[in-house]
Amino acid sequence: MVTQHFSWWLEAGKEDFFETWALTCLLHDIGTTQQNRKSTSLSFEFQGGFIALQQLQAFGAPQAQAESVCEAIIRHQDPGETGTISRMGQLVQLATEFDNMGWQPYLVHKGIIEQVVKEHPRLQWSSCFASTIRAEIEAKPWCHTTALEGFAEAVSGNELMKPYE
Repeated sequence: MVTQHFSWWLEAGKEDFFETWALTCLLHDIGTTQQNRKSTSLSFEFQGGFIALQQLQAFGAPQAQAESVCEAIIRHQDPGETGTISRMGQLVQLATEFDNMGWQPYLVHKGIIEQVVKEHPRLQWSSCFASTIRAEIEAKPWCHTTALEGFAEAVSGNELMKPYE
């Protein structure tokens, strides 16, 4: 997505960008694990952001990088229509919407999807994640996920990824 649609994001700090992006990808749903969801009353995005921040700080990551990953995780399910967001936050929002709901399918060529799924099968991801969303809402009716009306249904009804489930 970045190299094809947002290449100007790479003008300065390409190496830092992709390293930070990799960390964001690896950690963005860490708050959804059963252990992490049950360990707090926080919404999973907030818990995940704080866990990522603490872990990256413990590993000696630069402060700006650790905080970028933390904020992107906290805001990755917060696609508002007003305000601004960091490049990392915007990218993880777009990727989340694409992967989980099939939104904006023009951002990734079908051949790329097929290559990725061949190497990393989805293994019924849509139904798994929809169940996780429902579990979060059931346990925490106040959670941030409730701001995304019909989110679990949009995930389980992801037509773009249905052939790959």
